[in-house]
Amino acid sequence: MIKHSASTTSEQNSSIRKKLGLVLFLTVFYMLAEVIGGILTNSLALFADAGHMLGDFTALTMSFIATFIVAKPASTEKTFGYYRTEIIVALINGLLLIGVAFFILHEGIMRVLSPLEVKAPLMIIIATGGLIINLIGLAVLHSSIKQNLNVKGAFLHIIGDTLGSIGTIIAGAIIYFYQFYYADLIISFIIALLITYNAVKLIKESANILLEGTPKHLDINEIKEAVLELGEVNQVHELHVWSISQQRVALSVHVVSDHEDSQEVLCKVDRLLKEKFDIQHLTIQVEPTGFPKNSCDF
Repeated sequence: MIKHSASTTSEQNSSIRKKLGLVLFLTVFYMLAEVIGGILTNSLALFADAGHMLGDFTALTMSFIATFIVAKPASTEKTFGYYRTEIIVALINGLLLIGVAFFILHEGIMRVLSPLEVKAPLMIIIATGGLIINLIGLAVLHSSIKQNLNVKGAFLHIIGDTLGSIGTIIAGAIIYFYQFYYADLIISFIIALLITYNAVKLIKESANILLEGTPKHLDINEIKEAVLELGEVNQVHELHVWSISQQRVALSVHVVSDHEDSQEVLCKVDRLLKEKFDIQHLTIQVEPTGFPKNSCDF
């Protein structure tokens, strides 16, 4: 059973902040290098990669700031705290990725009729440096993507950049050996499509949490059946499961039981949900058979 204590959450948040800070520094450094490289080589693929890195910079900056907001304690106005900040930032990151993809497509279309001569050797060197920076970023963030959707958004940005760097190297090699300048455009379009694919996945996952949908890793019917298997429980209704953040799942449920000790029933249901499904934030109401829904209305 996994328990998310306040100290554990604080330590994770601090670790994530340090990782994001390091990757943010590397991204800014090489984004500037790729912008200069794109100008010197006339490579749209390098510009596309630099544009994606600009999206990375924005995403990482928001993610970095979000780690401070999330750490703020709950208040009477925000009783669940500020955990949803990371989800909102992840959603914005997804939308930014879509914007970057459209920018690349637009620039590519503008160049289709008159592709510029590209200086392939310098293009390959700069793209290789970008690939190394991206691989370092992926290695730094990889261990935290399952803990934090915000980090996952930043990680997807860097995956897109990594693919962009690989594509740019391939395009540079094709141009160098075959003088096929359309390779630069083709690779740029492929990068844009891959970015869009990852962005849509991130937007859907973020939206599901914001709309309080059932978390993907949980089956609400399986939860219901597990509770009904307890001998003291006759019925289950008003079962709701949603995410406060990627790692914080909440559940509320009404269970019907004729057992003489309702406190014992509550404790058994609580223990089952925590140990089997790792749901730590629970609201459980125990009702006798025939308990009318409007019995408390006056």
